[in-house]
Amino acid sequence: MVADHWCVAAADEGLQMSESMPLSRSPSWLLDGFLEHLEWERNLSPATLRAYRREIRTFIDFSGSELGLRMPLDVSPVAVRAYLAHLHSKHLAPSSIARALASIRTYFRFLVAENTLVASPAEAVPFPHGVQQTPEVADRYTIEELLEGFPDTAAGRRDRAAVELLYAAGLRVGELVALDLADLNLDRRLARIRGKGRKERLVPFGRPAATAIAAYLPSRKRWRRGIASEDDPLFVNQRGGRLSDRSIRRIIDEGVRRTADLNHLHPHALRHAFATHLLEAGMDLRVIQELLGHSSLATTQIYTKIDLAHLMEVHRRSHPRGKSD
Repeated sequence: MVADHWCVAAADEGLQMSESMPLSRSPSWLLDGFLEHLEWERNLSPATLRAYRREIRTFIDFSGSELGLRMPLDVSPVAVRAYLAHLHSKHLAPSSIARALASIRTYFRFLVAENTLVASPAEAVPFPHGVQQTPEVADRYTIEELLEGFPDTAAGRRDRAAVELLYAAGLRVGELVALDLADLNLDRRLARIRGKGRKERLVPFGRPAATAIAAYLPSRKRWRRGIASEDDPLFVNQRGGRLSDRSIRRIIDEGVRRTADLNHLHPHALRHAFATHLLEAGMDLRVIQELLGHSSLATTQIYTKIDLAHLMEVHRRSHPRGKSD
């Protein structure tokens, strides 16, 4: 049995490990195997791997030093809650605590998949409900990880093209699925968007989105072969029909599950990220308003609050006198 093997391994290890050696270095926790799984099977970026290593090492060492737990079999939902309470006591933001829990869940799912555990003790622990007046913004690394995670298949190339354009042009999901092939100018990298109130706008997009769309178009042509229709949708399913809002949400949900589960992205989060990243880069708010298709500047101004909140959080974490305690 795996559990018996672990008990023997832990006993042998106890003879060899010094008292000062961090528990996370113990082979009983399979941390190296978990990181290899993330790197080779899930193809995560080096930055994401470092984040996982840091999160799980901290959790394991806390489990040993504060709770007296020696191996994963000892961890219960109560232990996971105790760790989150510890993070809360350090004044971490709810989003940071949620990220730590997501990392722990991914780690224990790996142990279950390896038949090391029967069930994950982290699944029963709910994510913290932090009060947020503004949308949480995904950082560039999160979005990069999502985009890099799509498989190199016909459907995967379509899915990546859709998400690339969703983020690159800051589109609403309804605007994305309403696009026809004729609305796109790949050479000039422009898309004609029909927004709310049937208002049209031209939105530029970058080279990565153009490259992804160009890689998808041969599959689209094959799927549309033999279809006689007045409309000519850009994003289609394998039967040649237009993708729906629900399909885009499913694509993003599956993409998140395929990557790291560190962030729970929804389609509108990419639009929030588009606006906030442009604002952080110094773009004028009225230009962002035009790109988003907002009829009122007041609607766009929510992103100034997001940007300020982001800057304040960076200051709190980074400045020697930025902490409240």
